[in-house]
Amino acid sequence: MPELDLTNRDPNNINNHLQVSFEDVLAEPAGAHSIDCVWKLAYTCFSMWLGICYKLSTLLCGICIAAEWGCEFAEVAFYHVWFITPMLKMCEMNCAVCTKIMRTCASCCIEPCCEACGSLFHKFKK
Repeated sequence: MPELDLTNRDPNNINNHLQVSFEDVLAEPAGAHSIDCVWKLAYTCFSMWLGICYKLSTLLCGICIAAEWGCEFAEVAFYHVWFITPMLKMCEMNCAVCTKIMRTCASCCIEPCCEACGSLFHKFKK
């Protein structure tokens, strides 16, 4: 198992759409500014509560949810290894037989008719 990177926790950028900062959520247009201390306190409260609530939620639920997702992906892998891939292989083998039967029937039944029609038109010249 590769070593866990505690700095970059989204190396594949799968949650780029969740990057939320104060400026992405709250913004005051020109001409409608609150008092500076209110704006600074709003920034501090937003940042603090975002961090606290996220950390508390992950503390209370994160481990159980991670365990559940681990079980779900293990189940998917199990079904693919033991059911889906063998079933696809069996289907592939059976379809190969069906393809061979269809080709044989076509070459026995349709090919002579096509050759006969072709020989009729072979005599025509411009």
